[in-house]
Amino acid sequence: MKFGIIRERKNPPDRRVVLTPDACVKVLTKFKEAEIIVEPSPIRVFSDKEYEAKGLQVAAEMEKCDVLIGVKEVPIDHLIPNKQYFFFSHTIKKQHYNRNLLKAVLDKNIELYDHEVITNSKRQRLVAFGRYAGIVGAYNGIRTYGLKFDLYQLPKAETLADQQALISELIKLKLPNIKILLTGRGRVGNGAKEMLDAMDIKKVNVSDYLTETFQEPVYCQIDASEYNRRKDGVRGNKADFFAHPEEYKSNFFRFAEVTDFYIAGHFYGDGAPYLFTREDARHPNFGIKVVADVSCDINGPVATTIRPSTIAEPIYGYDPITESEIDFKDPKAIAVMAVDNLPCELPRDASVGFGDAFVKNVIPAFFNGDKDGVLERARMTKNGKLTKRYSYLQGYVDGGTAISRR
Repeated sequence: MKFGIIRERKNPPDRRVVLTPDACVKVLTKFKEAEIIVEPSPIRVFSDKEYEAKGLQVAAEMEKCDVLIGVKEVPIDHLIPNKQYFFFSHTIKKQHYNRNLLKAVLDKNIELYDHEVITNSKRQRLVAFGRYAGIVGAYNGIRTYGLKFDLYQLPKAETLADQQALISELIKLKLPNIKILLTGRGRVGNGAKEMLDAMDIKKVNVSDYLTETFQEPVYCQIDASEYNRRKDGVRGNKADFFAHPEEYKSNFFRFAEVTDFYIAGHFYGDGAPYLFTREDARHPNFGIKVVADVSCDINGPVATTIRPSTIAEPIYGYDPITESEIDFKDPKAIAVMAVDNLPCELPRDASVGFGDAFVKNVIPAFFNGDKDGVLERARMTKNGKLTKRYSYLQGYVDGGTAISRR
C-alpha cells in the first residue's frame, strides 16, 4: 500500500498536513507493507527537508500512489482519476460551492473518504482539528477583548510558534473582573478551556456565575442541557435534547444578561433552538460585548455572527439595533471574532495532533481488513457512485438542493 502526502493547493493557502514527518515514520515502522511519498510543497509547515531528514521520499509522483492524503479540498484539475483520496470535501451538508467537486470525484472514479465522517461505531469522530480551533479561538477572543476596550495588545496567533507561545502571551495579562461564558464540552470547548485554565482564571458553577459578583475574572463552561429547557416544563437532559431538539427552547438569555465575553465552542445540530436571536441582542439587558464564535454558524444560533471573518481581518462589529456590521470599536458594537479556519493559525501543533489520531485510528484499517468499519463509514464514493450511506447527496450532485456555506 503506497500513501501519498499531497501538496495543499486551495487558496487561501493552508500550511497544515495530515501526516507529519514523525507520523510517517510511525506508519512505516509499524506497517512494513506501507510506502510513503511526500509531494514537494513550498508552504507546508513541515518543510521538504524535514521529511527527507527522516529518510522519507519527497517527489512529485502522486500518480504512483494508491491513497492520496490531504487536508483541504483538492482543486478539480489536480484530481488524479481512479485513486483513493482523504480530505475535507465540505460536501456532506450539500454545500453549494463544492457540488462540482463531488461531481468530478464521481466522474473520475475516485474513492473519497472525508475526514469529517471518520467515526467509530458510536458515530464519534476519530480525527479532528477541533481542539486547536478552541485553543486559537480562546486566544483570539481574549485578544479581541483587549482591542475592543483598548486594554492591551496581543500579537496575532499566526505569528506565534505553538500553543505554549500563545499561553506565554496570555499569562502576561491582567484581565478586569469580567465574566466569561464558554459553551461546549467537546474538543472545541475543552480546547478553549485549556487556555482559560492556563491563565489561571477561576472556574465557577452555573449558580454562582448567574448570581454572584466577583473581584476577579471568572469563567463558566456549560453544555446544551444548561442553556436549553423543554417546552413542556419536564426536566430534560443532554441525551433527550440531542434526541428531540425540537422539544426544547433556549434558556441562554439568563447567561447573556451577566456575561461580558462569550466563547461559542458548542456543536449546533439541525433542529435545535438558537442560543440567542437578533431580538435578544437588542434587549437592554443583553450584556455580551465580545463574542468569539469558534463554531461559526453564519446567521444561525449565535445571532451576532453574520459572516465569517478571516485570519487577516479577524474582527468585525455587530450593531444590534440595525442588525448590520460596523466598526468593532464603536460603543454600540458587539465585537465578533468568527474566523472559520482557526487551526490554520497553529499549523504545526494542529498537524501533530491530527496526525497522531490518523495514525492510530485510520491507517491500521488498511492492513486489518477494516475490521472496525472505519473506512466503510467514511467512504463517500466508490465505482463512480455514491455509497449507500451518502446516497442522500444524489439530488445535490445532479444539481438539486444545496445549502450555503456554514
